[in-house]
Amino acid sequence: MDLTLENIILAMAGMTAVLTVVAVWSALLPRETMGDRGKTLIQRRQALLDEALGPRKRTQSIQALNFMRAVVSRLQMLSSHHMDEWTLSLARAGLRSNEAMIGYLFAKAALPVGAAATAAFFVFVAGMGDLSSTMKMLVVVGAGCIGALIPGIYIRNLANKRRKQLLKALPDSLDLMVICAEAGLSLESSLQRVSREIARTWPEMADELSLTAIEIGFMPDRHQALENLSNRCFLNGVRGLVNTLIQTEKYGTPLAQSLRVLAAELRNERMLRAEEKAARLPATLTVPMIIFILPPLFVVLIGPAVLSLIDSLSGF
Repeated sequence: MDLTLENIILAMAGMTAVLTVVAVWSALLPRETMGDRGKTLIQRRQALLDEALGPRKRTQSIQALNFMRAVVSRLQMLSSHHMDEWTLSLARAGLRSNEAMIGYLFAKAALPVGAAATAAFFVFVAGMGDLSSTMKMLVVVGAGCIGALIPGIYIRNLANKRRKQLLKALPDSLDLMVICAEAGLSLESSLQRVSREIARTWPEMADELSLTAIEIGFMPDRHQALENLSNRCFLNGVRGLVNTLIQTEKYGTPLAQSLRVLAAELRNERMLRAEEKAARLPATLTVPMIIFILPPLFVVLIGPAVLSLIDSLSGF
């Protein structure tokens, strides 16, 4: 069969007709409910199994937590003067439970020892690398230092990711707060309502706002609750929001108007950041283009000429 243009068009038309018939036929077929029911039963059985094994897992987690708490208490890390700093770092990363603090302190105590012991095993016992005794000791000490830095690096990465999410959610949250303020809601009610509305879209900001609303409800000083929000988020926009709320409560300025102006400023800042990223894009793409695009381009353009030159020279 000759592969002419008419034959190719005819084959493509036939394939299109066959696929259309198959699609319509599969759409008109009655759906099999037994398969879905079987999947539902399997999921239900798995849920019952997890529920049955849940107490055992909880017991194991409680035992592990008790062990870590005993180690931390033995080392007297809970009475350290760095506790406020560690608590603030964990709060900025979204970890505010006592179990998170225990796990963080245990990691700070165990990872240096574990990393140094692992390095000592590979260097001294397994004999990896032809190193002198001084270099072996430096490797062990370096591994211990790296193990000591890992928990802080991990928490800082979590805090940075959470900070970016809060920065993205702040303008939308301010717009909703403007609507709540214009509706006549109080500050505590506005924070609670906004946290419920953005819980699915921005869970990090919803968590912070709901916690601030709770603190405003039971703390004697409302300013302290707002300051706690600013310290946990560590954003210029949140700092501006806190200052606006404090100034509004102190001097009686209109809350909705102040929040509207602040939301407009934050949106302008977000647009400027987007324009800055767009302006950096050509400079960022220069290195990948030089490494990955130009060499194949040179091969495609110069390759035929080089092959022709080789063929012509091989005839002599």
